[in-house]
Amino acid sequence: MKSILITGVSSGIGWSTAKLFLSRGYLVFGSVRKRADAERLAGELGENFHPLIFDVQDLKAIQDAFLKVKEVLGDKPLNCLVNNAGVSVNGPMAYIALEEFSEQLDINVLGMVRVTQTFLPLLGFDNNLPKGRIINISSGAGRVTRPFMAPYAASKHAVEAVSDGLRRELLDFGIGVTIIEPGPIQSEIWNKAKAESAEQINKYKGTPYERIYAKMDKAVQGMEGAALDAGIVANLIYGIAEGNKAKTRYLVAPKKWLFWLAIHVLPDKFLDKMFQKQFRHLLQDS
Repeated sequence: MKSILITGVSSGIGWSTAKLFLSRGYLVFGSVRKRADAERLAGELGENFHPLIFDVQDLKAIQDAFLKVKEVLGDKPLNCLVNNAGVSVNGPMAYIALEEFSEQLDINVLGMVRVTQTFLPLLGFDNNLPKGRIINISSGAGRVTRPFMAPYAASKHAVEAVSDGLRRELLDFGIGVTIIEPGPIQSEIWNKAKAESAEQINKYKGTPYERIYAKMDKAVQGMEGAALDAGIVANLIYGIAEGNKAKTRYLVAPKKWLFWLAIHVLPDKFLDKMFQKQFRHLLQDS
């Protein structure tokens, strides 16, 4: 039986991916931060699902999870690792709290590194086990930075760089590394974003961005309305894990052509004006 470890399986991409791989006969290890989520998912997903309780900021907990996975696998390898866990911290760069920015980077970037370094031996790194694959969930924001999303985008730009370096360093070891760059995806993140938007109205009250944050919920609703089903990403992950998808990175987004133009063709100043126009339009709706 093939095996996969997916971080952040309580909802969204992680949950959809776990469910898909279980339906295809995989042994699935999935990380969550809360015991209640572990118990809920164990009941929902069945005996071939093994919940792991750890925060990607907690190296000791990750190492304990490694021992549990190794015990279950015995002398078999881990076939695939999906680094999916992450958070989104946003705000204007002129005012973003450095502590928040630091935690964003620690979770989305160093958390991915902690998990990868810990589980590399089970993927066949520097040993005789069959070679596995690493799939890192980046974002369209890892290539194009929207206003007020720079902290999140910075973390995902770093995910891109770390993934590229890791892929090139693991070539001689036979371990593949693939990046997936989702745009807006249906998940619980939108409810969180709308709740945070309400909090940020007060947070940035009295600053030059007060009027923009008073309307930010409309921007969030617009993005949520365009969000794609998480199952699209789950199916892509399955194709990569099975060796049917061989590119180094995949962009999954509504209006994918526009993302492609923004990444490869459109000048920075054009994008500057485009985002400026979007936010001016947002204010005019007030």
